[in-house]
This record gives sequence, structure tokens and C-alpha cells, in this order.
Amino acid sequence: MEKNRFKSHRLVLAALFLALGMILPFFTAQIPEIGSMLLPMHIPVLVCGFVCGWKYGLIVGLLTPLLRSVTFTMPPLFPSATAMAFEMAAYGVICGLMYERLPRGTKSVYVSLLTAMVGGRIVWGIVQIPILGISGKGFGWQAFVAGAFLNAVPGIILQIVMIPLIVIALERANVMEIQGK
Repeated sequence: MEKNRFKSHRLVLAALFLALGMILPFFTAQIPEIGSMLLPMHIPVLVCGFVCGWKYGLIVGLLTPLLRSVTFTMPPLFPSATAMAFEMAAYGVICGLMYERLPRGTKSVYVSLLTAMVGGRIVWGIVQIPILGISGKGFGWQAFVAGAFLNAVPGIILQIVMIPLIVIALERANVMEIQGK
């Protein structure tokens, strides 16, 4: 009975994180350059991986950019939302798995988050190679560094500051017990 309650709770929270991923970009939509720098869709996916675990993080990460693209046409389905789906699925999986296996605490939150952020960006870069190759555009090292890191510095800083605060607050409120730890 208790296991089903946790499973239902995780499902509801995962749906909430998916909804947040759909809504948050509206706050930066008036200035697209800011939205692409602040990465508002990434935050709920990363938090979902922490709170709900890697399986839900994977699903929410995969669906959020694709569903947002189909529903609101932003980001464009090809190539942006397609590459983002793989990147964000990796975020959910990596931070969920890392957080599940590491002892609870602030250090583990940061290690899980930073590992997921780097891993997701590497996945994004790997996926961009064939996607942009199909469309006849090249994707070299400079494009990877610019797209994955340089253009995203404000969003990276925002994630490093906000996500640990959110996760630690949820830990203290015993919301993290949903994952079974």
C-alpha cells in the first residue's frame, strides 16, 4: 500500500514538473535571447530527477521540449526540440541516478547537479552532430562550446544557485522521502 502511495505521489509530481517546463518559458518568451540564456525548461526537469527519481526525470526530460514544440511551436521541433529532448532526458537520468546513490547532503546535491549538467550538454552535442549533418550544417567544437556553455552561462549560474536551494528545501520538508530514502 505504501509503495503505491509513493508511486502515485511521484506520478503527480512528475506531471507538475512537466507542466512547469511548459509554462516557465512564457516568462522569458518576450525576449527570446534571454530565454535561450536562462534555460527555463531545464530547471523543472533537473528538480524532477532529484525528487521523483531517474525514470520520471527521463520521461519528463524527453517529453517537455517535444510537447512544448508541438503545442506552442517553440522551440522548433527540428533541430532544437529534438536535441533538447535527449539533453534533458540525460539531465533527469543522471541527476536522479547520482542523487539516489550518493549519501544525502548539500555536497551530493551539487555533485549530482553538476554531473547532470555536464552530461546532458555532452549528450546534446553528440545528438547535434547527426541532426545538423542531415540538414547540411556542420557542428564543430566551437559550435558545441558556444551552444552548450558560453551562450548558456546565465542559465548555468541560475541552475547552480536555484536547484540546490530547491532540493535542500524539499529535503527538509521531507518531500524527498518519495524516492524511498
